[in-house]
Amino acid sequence: MKVLRRFCGTSVGRKYIMAVSGLSLAFFLVVHLLGNTSIFFGKSAFNSYAAHLHGLGPLVTVAEVALLLLFLVHISFGTSLFIRNSLARPSRYEVSRSSGGRTPGSRTMFYSGLLILALLVFHLVTVHFASHTGPISVLIRNEFASQPVSFFYIGGLAALGLHLSHGLWSLWQSLGINHPLYDLTLERFALLGAVVIAGVFMVIPVLGLVWDGFLR
Repeated sequence: MKVLRRFCGTSVGRKYIMAVSGLSLAFFLVVHLLGNTSIFFGKSAFNSYAAHLHGLGPLVTVAEVALLLLFLVHISFGTSLFIRNSLARPSRYEVSRSSGGRTPGSRTMFYSGLLILALLVFHLVTVHFASHTGPISVLIRNEFASQPVSFFYIGGLAALGLHLSHGLWSLWQSLGINHPLYDLTLERFALLGAVVIAGVFMVIPVLGLVWDGFLR
């Protein structure tokens, strides 16, 4: 335990914990995204996917507990790093970047993280833990028929893309996967991954806003 506490208290240890928890959460996002693409095939496909997921029973509960722990670790260590960096100004810690300068993603990591957390809490309250008797497709259709709700989702997902654009890049750096020959490629790959993940998620509330046949 002493070794673990000492490791968690070091800058290197915190970076590794952020990298591993961030990678795990990014993997969850990809899996969740693949499942949500069933929406694009109509309400029957989406309801079938949701029923299959809930049919996993205890496995879903175990996954939810693991996700909660990952989120708590990522949020607590991310907040701690933000506070430390803020107190260390003007010699604030930055991951070295071969392309030079800081990006919008790196400058707003803490704040985009807050927006993502707000979206997650809202989603859990209004969808995951909502009491409803009809098919899940009806709940989602009604949810995104509301302009304020859809625009909130779109804004939160834009924050997710911004967060991932730097988070995926920092992941390589924290794990020591960096070299001047391919740093720019890794940076572009991180940006592409962020755009694809956030963009596909964002299509769902957009469809709810503009398409009358959404999940009908």
